[in-house]
Amino acid sequence: MASPQMTEGNALPPEKPLIMRYAARSDVGRIRSKNDDSAYAGKHLAVVADGMGGHAGGDVASASTVLDMIHLDHDAYPDGAETVLADEIQTANSLLSELVHVDPKLAGMGTTVTALLLEGRQLHFAHIGDSRAYRLRNGKFEQISVDHTFVQRLIDEGRLRPEEAETHPHKNVLMRVLGDVDASPELDLDVLEVEVGERWLLCSDGLNYVQGPVVEQVVRETRDLAECAELLIELTLANGAPDNVTVVLLEIVEETADDLTTAAVDVVSAEAPGTLQPAPVAKPIHEKGATPKPPRGREAKTRPQAAEPDKEAPDAGPRLPGASAPVSAAGAPTSGAAATGDVAKTNGSAEPPTATDPHLGEHLSAEILREELASRPHELVGAAATAAETGSIPTVAGRSVARRAATVLTHKAEQDRLEFQPVPTRKRRWLTLAIAAVLAIFVIAGLWVGYAWTQTRYYVGEFDQHVAIYNGISQSLGPFQLSKVQTVTNIRMDSLPEYTQQSVRQTVAARDLADAQQIVKSLQNNGTTGLPTPCPTNTAVPSPSPSATRAAPSPAPSAAATSSPTSTPVPTCGGTR
Repeated sequence: MASPQMTEGNALPPEKPLIMRYAARSDVGRIRSKNDDSAYAGKHLAVVADGMGGHAGGDVASASTVLDMIHLDHDAYPDGAETVLADEIQTANSLLSELVHVDPKLAGMGTTVTALLLEGRQLHFAHIGDSRAYRLRNGKFEQISVDHTFVQRLIDEGRLRPEEAETHPHKNVLMRVLGDVDASPELDLDVLEVEVGERWLLCSDGLNYVQGPVVEQVVRETRDLAECAELLIELTLANGAPDNVTVVLLEIVEETADDLTTAAVDVVSAEAPGTLQPAPVAKPIHEKGATPKPPRGREAKTRPQAAEPDKEAPDAGPRLPGASAPVSAAGAPTSGAAATGDVAKTNGSAEPPTATDPHLGEHLSAEILREELASRPHELVGAAATAAETGSIPTVAGRSVARRAATVLTHKAEQDRLEFQPVPTRKRRWLTLAIAAVLAIFVIAGLWVGYAWTQTRYYVGEFDQHVAIYNGISQSLGPFQLSKVQTVTNIRMDSLPEYTQQSVRQTVAARDLADAQQIVKSLQNNGTTGLPTPCPTNTAVPSPSPSATRAAPSPAPSAAATSSPTSTPVPTCGGTR
């Protein structure tokens, strides 16, 4: 860290490194049948993920995301950790998309993520979804994260009061989340200066059923982190706990000599791959469903092996399952080198054996994960802990399942990513592109034929207070007009009778150009379009009363003629306009 500073000739001791004390708890609640929450807490990393998708795989989404991030739990970042959390969460998002591609039944799954990474005296913060992060510093308790929910957006826009949010019918609708929907989700990122003694609470939205002031009081007054986490879970259960609830309590402290000892965990035995053997815990913090952790230092020993344990060094550390002598199908021990599932590393370049075991990829995933977890003290709870204990680690199938699992979980085999070649997907992609191209050609051809037909049509209309002949149809397709002016005549609109003006303004369709010219000639000579007038349907046409005409006693024809109206010519059925 910092070099000694000189003050008035006296050398000050260097600042001690900062770490996080932690406690994590998770509970399925009183209504849900499975726990979709996952959480991890270590000396430098804390993550809470709340999966969604129900039966579709909310537990898979949260567990995959948390297990993909555990390798960040250290403070050795020579180039800085400004983008580490964001890059890793984007990687986890890609992993979820690949899992959905492999198993379409997982479509629609997603997860929230709220994470803290301690580097030096800075805390890197990343958040998406509605899990929350609270901080207690200098007596002030505040929410640092912002819920990415529909109701929060309404609150931000002033359309909803905060007290109305808890009863809003759409309070659980998320606007941003990790999953197979968005290839590049938007994250809330920040870098915060830390102080020794400040506390953090990361939690899933299941804790929202405990009132905010009660949560604050518990965090303020309960000094022991494990006891504080337990109390928050108990309060949630007392309030009904309709959702899964997960809490992670953190406290920033200076590292001591006791913190320099690294704990180790036991790994899967060769006799029963995929099951975690019991081991002593490394911290006095216990959690149902959490990954067990053995004691520190010399007391941390691996489980005795079935074959030649005396050849192992006392401090050899954890041994992978394949490195022991597994039991054959007949029950007789076999040599470790020839055992199926032997994944012992030699000079850091050992290749996975031929996949004679159909579950080799799953075994290797769990073994690599547990080796990663064994390198540091931690708390792992929820769906991620269940996956680690049972060995059901979400993996992405490829040509080499084992290598792909190692890539996803440890990020130590970047070159092996090139081996994931979904050839069938490429074929389907080309087929999709070809079909889309053919459809596009048909659509363009149809539009062109339609437009060409419109250019064979003509009609008479108005242009600049004059009668004009148009080529096309009097319609538009969005901003595009389907007609253009062919000829503008010298016939003014105000020189035509009123009803003829209305007809021209509404356009008079013609069969062809010659027909349009004939209509114009009729307008010029007679003031009408020359087309038959349709029979009126709704209004009666004024006409002389036949009975009045017949009642006239005068025998003179002229008297009958003078009784007909002569004021305004009115078109009649069968006449012309």
